[in-house]
Amino acid sequence: MQMLALYSIKGGVGKTASAINLATQASLAGQRVLIWDLDPQAATTFYLRNKPKIRGGGVEKLVKGKATLEKTIRDTDMANLDLLPAGLESREMDTLLEGHKASRLRRMLKPVSDDYDLVILDCPPGLTTLSEQIFSSADALLVPVVPTTLSMRTLTQLQQYLDEGHINTPLWPFFTLVDRRRRLHQDSMTDFHKQWPARLSANIPYASAVEQMGVHQAPLVQFAPRTAAAVAYRQLWEEISRRL
Repeated sequence: MQMLALYSIKGGVGKTASAINLATQASLAGQRVLIWDLDPQAATTFYLRNKPKIRGGGVEKLVKGKATLEKTIRDTDMANLDLLPAGLESREMDTLLEGHKASRLRRMLKPVSDDYDLVILDCPPGLTTLSEQIFSSADALLVPVVPTTLSMRTLTQLQQYLDEGHINTPLWPFFTLVDRRRRLHQDSMTDFHKQWPARLSANIPYASAVEQMGVHQAPLVQFAPRTAAAVAYRQLWEEISRRL
């Protein structure tokens, strides 16, 4: 079971949309996928038409490894794609994870590790106890970056944090919300490509179809499969899959 985290220190960069569309592309490619919504806002849970509630004992039992995962994990409309939902009580996870050894998130899923080929984490922004557990549990951090100064600055801050903590989890950044009509975006992407050789080359465009995911409560492939954004997510997954 491989684990990828959609993570950024900064909010509003497209983590949730990327988590859902990449998980969907992986499932369409035949992978057995679990998407784990770790954000108390529960946007992934909403987009996948589930209620923001953690069954099977709640977040405390989940962290302690005593949750009934068969009741906690839910089906989605897509074959091969399941959801471990979030709710407001997910905000307690930071406190509950304090004092636990590294890779706790991976250990929490051990009872179902044979059921899935891939786990994708949709992570809240910030540097917290939860994020440290994400770093130690994930095989790679997929970092959405908007081609602007502040967004790219947070990526540098994240790399510095990992280096200072001797955390070796690889960063695979990629661009989201790209508007090629803007000179700032073009220039930023040119400089970025030189500085981050581990970047993923597929770029996700700024597109109204991505915003409409909330209206349709569905990934792009279900209601706008031929749009530029849907094609870009398919290309992005293919590139990630080759790395894995």
